[in-house]
Amino acid sequence: MKIIQLATSCLLLVCTCCINSSAQSNTTKPKVTIDHVAIFVVDLRKEQSFYRDVLQVDTIAEPFHDNKHAWFSIGNGIALHLIQGAPQPKEYYKNHHLCFSVGSLTDFTKRLLDLQLSFEDVAGKINAITTRVDGVHQIWMKDPEGYWIEVNDAKH
Repeated sequence: MKIIQLATSCLLLVCTCCINSSAQSNTTKPKVTIDHVAIFVVDLRKEQSFYRDVLQVDTIAEPFHDNKHAWFSIGNGIALHLIQGAPQPKEYYKNHHLCFSVGSLTDFTKRLLDLQLSFEDVAGKINAITTRVDGVHQIWMKDPEGYWIEVNDAKH
C-alpha cells in the first residue's frame, strides 16, 4: 500500500511539474536572435569582392536582383547584407567592427600577405598579431571602405 501511495505521489509531482513548466513556457518572452548585419556602402563591387574573394565568405541569393545588394552567409543562418547607396566612405573606430573566426590565423595571415594585404594588431602595429588575455589570437584589417574587420582563431 505504501508503495502505491509513493508511486501516486511521484506521478502527481511529475504531472504538476509538467503543467507548471508548460504554463511558464507560454508566458516567457520570445528569444531574440540575430538574423543579419547590414553595411551601407558606396562601391558595392569593391566591397563584394573583398568579402567574397579576400575573406572568402559564401554568397547567398538575394531577392532584389537590382545590383545594389549582395548577401553573404556568415554562420548559423546569419547573413551579411551589403547595400549600395552610401554617399561617401566614413572613418570608423576599431571598436565598431565585424569579427570573423578562422581555423588557423597563421594560414589566414599568410594568405593576406600573399595577396599583399596588410593587417595589424589591436595597437596598430602593421602585420602583427594580438594575443588576448583568453589566449585567442586576433588581427585587424579594414575593408575597402574603411569598416574594421577583426579576424581571430576563437573556438566556438
